[in-house]
Amino acid sequence: MQGLFNLQITQKTRIMEHLKFPVGRFSMPSAFSASELRDNMSILRSMPDELEALVGSMDPKQLENAYRPEGWTARQVIHHICDSHTHALIRFKWSLSEDEPIIKPYREGDYARLYDYAMPVEPSLVMIRAVHEKLLYLMEHMTEEEWGRGFHHPESKRHFRLYEVAALYAWHCRHHLAHIKLCL
Repeated sequence: MQGLFNLQITQKTRIMEHLKFPVGRFSMPSAFSASELRDNMSILRSMPDELEALVGSMDPKQLENAYRPEGWTARQVIHHICDSHTHALIRFKWSLSEDEPIIKPYREGDYARLYDYAMPVEPSLVMIRAVHEKLLYLMEHMTEEEWGRGFHHPESKRHFRLYEVAALYAWHCRHHLAHIKLCL
């Protein structure tokens, strides 16, 4: 009986892990790679179109579905993507214009409880497209040396190189697109 109970807990844990990380957990690149960078930029480039197509296929009730128990709704995920990727753009700009800036973290969960996360998603979709356009324009003009620049994150006490940040946000696109698909 104990074995069956442990098996059920293990299955529930695996299911919850899949719901939290439907494309797997993020894996930090170990070194700069031009081909990986091109792949990451391709994901960032296609994401606004994919997101808009996905949202366009949803009825208003589906925007209120959560991707997992106690998870965010599709609406909250879309607003989160907007906020998160806006922070990414600013962090890139700080890193390119300052020496080793210390960024200011923000409380994602607290943002998700603010009034604007209940509003229609269209303004965030427009902002995501604009932020990605600006971010990709910067990326397309960066030198390999600039990809080695970065920032210090005071909560994780870690220094992030911009090529790592590009990989993180490409993963972030895939991660949250998969969450929104789970809301369907």
